[in-house]
Amino acid sequence: MNSVLIILFLAAWGYYTARLIKKSAHMLQLNSYRNERFWRWIISNISRVFSVRDYLPVLALVPFLFGSEFWALLTGTIIFGVITYTMKEEQEKKKLVITARVKRLFVTIAILYVITAGIGLLLGTGEESSLIWFMIFAIGASIVAYFYTMAANIINWPIENQINQYYFHDAEKIIKSMPNLEVIGITGSYGKTSTKHIVETVLSSQFNVLKTPESYNTKMGVTRTVRSMLKPYHDIFIAEMGAKQENDIQEICELVHQKYGILTAIGEQHLETFKTLENIKKTKFELIETLPHEGTAFLNKDDQNIMSYQQRNKCRTIYYGVEADDLHYRAAEISYTSKGSEFMVYKYDGSAVQIQTKLLGQHNIYNILAAIAIGSEKGISLEKIARAVKKVQPVEHRLELKKPSGNITIIDDSFNSNPVGSKMALEVLGQMPEYKVLVTPGMIELGEKEYELNKAFAEHAAEVCDFVILVGKKQTRPLQDGLAAKGYPENQYYVASNLQDALDKMNQVAVQKSVVLLENDLPDTFNE
Repeated sequence: MNSVLIILFLAAWGYYTARLIKKSAHMLQLNSYRNERFWRWIISNISRVFSVRDYLPVLALVPFLFGSEFWALLTGTIIFGVITYTMKEEQEKKKLVITARVKRLFVTIAILYVITAGIGLLLGTGEESSLIWFMIFAIGASIVAYFYTMAANIINWPIENQINQYYFHDAEKIIKSMPNLEVIGITGSYGKTSTKHIVETVLSSQFNVLKTPESYNTKMGVTRTVRSMLKPYHDIFIAEMGAKQENDIQEICELVHQKYGILTAIGEQHLETFKTLENIKKTKFELIETLPHEGTAFLNKDDQNIMSYQQRNKCRTIYYGVEADDLHYRAAEISYTSKGSEFMVYKYDGSAVQIQTKLLGQHNIYNILAAIAIGSEKGISLEKIARAVKKVQPVEHRLELKKPSGNITIIDDSFNSNPVGSKMALEVLGQMPEYKVLVTPGMIELGEKEYELNKAFAEHAAEVCDFVILVGKKQTRPLQDGLAAKGYPENQYYVASNLQDALDKMNQVAVQKSVVLLENDLPDTFNE
């Protein structure tokens, strides 16, 4: 009888623990497999990592006090079965991707659990054979499932590092085998993905161009693009370069050997890892400082953080902007509508062109200017560039104007909000004549300034919005304080428990023609 119960216990325990392991592996993947970031996430989410539910199986050990293995196994099986059945499936914005690395991680975790179970069985052998140690170890191992995932990641690190190095060398070899290929690197605290899409559209009017897809902006993302998509017929490769810590961009530059570098803007983002704005400046300029002597840098001269950095590389530098003096490419006579923007571009040689675009907001003027500058320097006529820009579609989730549904027009700016980008998004919303609604959970990864910057964001929103919907009661405390500081009426804002609650409220308040700004959508690691 006990043997049947042991099998049932193992099945219930195994299924429950497997779900915990899957969730922990998902969080590790979202934290880029970096244990230091995974650890910070664990510390910030103790109640999720160690929930009350996880401790209930400990009750299965009580029957051992009365010498009953049968009731211990039965109780353990029932408890694990019940908590597995009642465990809610969390809505995931970005699901776990079962890559080869994740499979290797699962194998190592399984081995660690087998070793744990074996130790428990060994400790229970002897004259008075007992399963108590086996059950203690099994229940304890399920409670600390996240730490098994971390341990497996540490064990696998040397292997994963060797595999990654092979991929990196292979990608570099492919690039070196194409001597006529020109690489354009694009980075910035914001605007880099939109700029990448616009640059690709402009350059594709005259060249065979490949760009990194979506937000493939890490060294591994660029490597995957090169190994799977770069072909001998490509003239230009556009590599978006992201960074969450120093040297991230330099590592990508050492891989792709870029000839051109576009720096869109520098702002306070990922301060939890960068710590200071000076570190962000230094890291973003790794793109410019690693350009070859014959390379060209394209810099937004209106950005104070870019211009305050002392550039050491003396390569050719092209400046673009709207307000600064001595610009190579200047946008002027700008007008905005709910359908897009229109402006003139004046080049340093005296030529000019009128630009029409579906894109919203002043920050997109800068993104377009960067594309016009590099396109013109590559020999494409301004008129041809203007035709290409007119075709550019908004990038998904980046100030994307969506077709009206009933009374509601959506401005979707839900991708990775930051202090400057969120302010610009509010400025776009403020230009709309309709009833203005903001839906936001606030901004993240801003380190010690997170409270201050979110409060300032809410204070700005109070001046623009007719109604504000905040997503997450704890996460939005700084925003609530910001609205209160501005005396924003309590009946004009609502704190939603989750995104679905927020969308339901949005539909309730939009009884007239309304424009709704969706500003930021937190990743699964920030679910409350």
